[in-house]
Amino acid sequence: MRQGAARGALELGALGVVFGDIGTSPLYTVQTVFSPSDPHRVHASSGNVYGVISLIFWAVVLVVTVTYILLVMHADNDGEGGIMALITLIRRHSMPSRRRTALVLAALGIFGASLFFGDSMITPAISVLSAIEGVQVVDPSVSALVLPLTATVLILLFVLQRLGSGAVGRLFGPVMAVWFAVIAAWGIHGIAGNPSILKALSPTYAGAFLFGHFSTAFFSLAAVVLAVTGAEALYADMGHFGRGPITRAWLFLVFPAV
Repeated sequence: MRQGAARGALELGALGVVFGDIGTSPLYTVQTVFSPSDPHRVHASSGNVYGVISLIFWAVVLVVTVTYILLVMHADNDGEGGIMALITLIRRHSMPSRRRTALVLAALGIFGASLFFGDSMITPAISVLSAIEGVQVVDPSVSALVLPLTATVLILLFVLQRLGSGAVGRLFGPVMAVWFAVIAAWGIHGIAGNPSILKALSPTYAGAFLFGHFSTAFFSLAAVVLAVTGAEALYADMGHFGRGPITRAWLFLVFPAV
């Protein structure tokens, strides 16, 4: 009983820390692909909608479920993940190190860490700003408050981070659980109204869209990639919560809800 409660607490904490980004990415991907302001936007015809949804679905399946859950997360360094864990594993299992090899690995580690830090600075700002901009849809008069509210939320989030992953997970875990329950409910409602959208789960629609409209689909791939932003957190935060809780949270809640 106690062990089950501990596992549940870890899974709830993982929801609050690990899945905040990947849990929203596929939603604004759809808006980006069909955005009227995009010079390479995809026109919202029936065939294009099936093709784009199929591309997004299979991108999430292949990149997150197959690549991260089934493969990358098994390459841990004593339970730790992240770019530095990978570099350590490569050095540990490679041939006796030479100076040139060590320099190349160090450079790759610095490059990977730089990408991670860059993503850590850009993604929260874009995610929070996009979320608060959505309020303008309901009430355009609050547009002047978007930037101040975004700055306030970001400051509060970074202040809370100093309390550690455990405190952040306990605080935001229930919030994210409610979030995934809500988008799952809206998803079920949408499917009930338009059950034919389930046809988009077939990869044939992704292939037909990609190769049948290549000039348009090629540029849409830049937006489709947004659907898997945040997937790296599954591996990078593995040392905080463990492979099991992150895997179970993704397979049984986050992935079906998204």
